[in-house]
Amino acid sequence: MLFLELVLENFGPYSGRQVINLDPQFAENTCPIILLGGMNGGGKTTLMDAIRLALYGHRAQCSTRGNLSYTDFLSQCVNSHTPPTEKTRIELVFEHIENDQPVKYRIVRTWEKNPKDGKDHLGILGDDDTWPVEALVNIWDEYIENLLPLGISNLFLFDGEQVKELAEQEVPPPIVVDAIRALLGLELAERLAVDIDILVNRKRKEVADTQELANLEEIEENLKQLQEEYHEQTQKHASRQEQLKTAEKHEQEAIDKFVYEGGKIAAESSQLEKQKEERTAEAEQIRQGMCELAADVLPLALIQPLLTQVQAQGEKEFRYQQSKIALDILLERDQSLLNLIHNLGIPEDKFSKIKSFLDQDVETRQVASLQEELWLLADDEALSQLGNIIYYLHNAKNSAKQQLANLITKEEEIISLERQVQTAASPEEYNKLRDAMRAAQNQVAEAKANCEIARRRLAELEAAIEKLKKDLKAYTDDTIKRQNKEHIIIASVRVQETLKLFRERLTLRKLNKLENEVTECFRYLLHKSDLVHRIAIDTNTFSLSLYDLQGKPVPKHRLSAGEKQLLAIAFLWGLARVSGRRLPIAIDTPLGRLDSSHRSNLVERYFPSASHQVILLSTDTEIGEKEVQTLRENEAIAREYLLKYDSSTRQTTIQPGYFW
Repeated sequence: MLFLELVLENFGPYSGRQVINLDPQFAENTCPIILLGGMNGGGKTTLMDAIRLALYGHRAQCSTRGNLSYTDFLSQCVNSHTPPTEKTRIELVFEHIENDQPVKYRIVRTWEKNPKDGKDHLGILGDDDTWPVEALVNIWDEYIENLLPLGISNLFLFDGEQVKELAEQEVPPPIVVDAIRALLGLELAERLAVDIDILVNRKRKEVADTQELANLEEIEENLKQLQEEYHEQTQKHASRQEQLKTAEKHEQEAIDKFVYEGGKIAAESSQLEKQKEERTAEAEQIRQGMCELAADVLPLALIQPLLTQVQAQGEKEFRYQQSKIALDILLERDQSLLNLIHNLGIPEDKFSKIKSFLDQDVETRQVASLQEELWLLADDEALSQLGNIIYYLHNAKNSAKQQLANLITKEEEIISLERQVQTAASPEEYNKLRDAMRAAQNQVAEAKANCEIARRRLAELEAAIEKLKKDLKAYTDDTIKRQNKEHIIIASVRVQETLKLFRERLTLRKLNKLENEVTECFRYLLHKSDLVHRIAIDTNTFSLSLYDLQGKPVPKHRLSAGEKQLLAIAFLWGLARVSGRRLPIAIDTPLGRLDSSHRSNLVERYFPSASHQVILLSTDTEIGEKEVQTLRENEAIAREYLLKYDSSTRQTTIQPGYFW
């Protein structure tokens, strides 16, 4: 299947008639990617809705429909600038192989605002876009189901939010589970099992007498009522789980607000006050210690230079006294030496030179001594006490510096605690925040209780339904003895058992193939090829389990947000490959939370290989200048369009080219 052209006329933000050529054949080359760029709110999702609406009409799962009726949804899609005389129109031209020949059809849906019959008008045009194919109009829903079944369409037409949801949940959402069952052909076996049950019930009625028939119908009616109630309870349980998620979200918001607006500090204010008192007492103790230092030698730090000068002068005078004593000793020695020399009879001229030398030396020493200024005249004990004072003063200064630093630290802590106390909410505001938080917590508790009640009721209904089915089987065994009809009923039991075994084996065979495809796709997209060696898929929930080279489980929470998104894309890619259908793929906002490496892998490896036709709807921050240049260099892009949104008129026009 190949989309060739999309025409929008007065649809959503697209005023007038605007045409998008989707044919991947360009200049005799086939390039898979059709790239459409647009800012958020510029009409990208509207294009996806247009494709879905053209294909499926009232069954389309459009993003903006919500709980609207089809009539209201069609009216909502009409462009606000549409003249009353004009209609809204969407056209989708596609090509596929039919009886080994390519055929082309143009789907045309038109409507006006507030349509009288509550629906659109469907037309199917043939190869030359003129002659209508009325036969297809009447059976269009069945026809399109054979080409692109609605159940699997979300595996080929998906957006970033769907990938994000699939990446964040441990179990795929119901819409994806249904698509997987449809894709793997599992719903056929389940439908066959239901049909066999219907056949068996008919045969029971045919062979039972009046009283037996009444009993049988009563059991069947009770079973039908219980199954209907079970269906309702299943929906109610799902609704209550959603309410629980909403309540938990509100609870977290209330807790965050409680903390952000000072409620937590207000609740801890008594503890903060106690800490403040402790720090104040410690600071006062430090001040007392500093006062004790100030009462001792510390004030002498003001005249420390004078004390140092006095100490130096004392040492100088001490050395002077020592030199004076030494000079007296030298005089006595010189006189003894002269007497000895005189007695030895040394010539007078030599004696005179020796005596002159000694006299000159004494004179020099006396002159040097006289140059010293003596004014302190301190004794040894006074100098010793001065040295002790200077030593104790040095220790006192160091201690004072340390205590002063400790005091500054304590005062900063006191200021910080005072600020925290000041930022605490007022008693009235604290009560309001606390009550809001408690109310949110009560809502969560109530929602959990409701979920538990619904779960228990579901369990009770399951048990009751199982009992009725056993009663129905026992009733058949005990009361129905008609040979021909009984054979069908008995055979149906064996068929159901065989069918159950067939479903299990079919599921395993299909899932084994799907596991290999998903593993191959994920390892191909992931730049850390040694992180995951094998991916297993649960046969009941279709949840994914990851294993490394040693066969050990790899917890999903170890994956980054980008790696989870790649895993979700690999899951969708693997499903598309297993389906064996050559179908186009359309992706809205494809590169949500990927880092540059993962983004590069997706651009280079996934987009060009995802399908024979890939329609990308991207903002300028997803497929940026670097990514689009890579795709162009790889000759992967067939056509480029830019959705130009005018905020003043709230209209979008489609222009050739991309952001760059």
